[in-house]
Amino acid sequence: MKFLGNSLHIANSGKLIARSSKTPTAGGIVFDSNKNKIGKVSYVFGPTKKPYISIRLFKSADRDMIAKNYGEKLFVSKPKSKKPKKRRMKTRHKK
Repeated sequence: MKFLGNSLHIANSGKLIARSSKTPTAGGIVFDSNKNKIGKVSYVFGPTKKPYISIRLFKSADRDMIAKNYGEKLFVSKPKSKKPKKRRMKTRHKK
């Protein structure tokens, strides 16, 4: 896990807004300082040196706890890479 940034506020859309010093990869899982999963990185916007990050919160995340702990350190892990599906080769039947 890598340090993502600090939480700022919860937007009207229900997404958590955070400020970072590095640009994270979209789709990364976000953890709080207690290593609880709270959401996924959905959108990165703003200046490139200190971007804002929009985090889509999981239903299991405690929104009241997150709202009380503004400025909390957040961490991100790399998203799982999806392996391409193996294609079946068509076989020709001899007659």
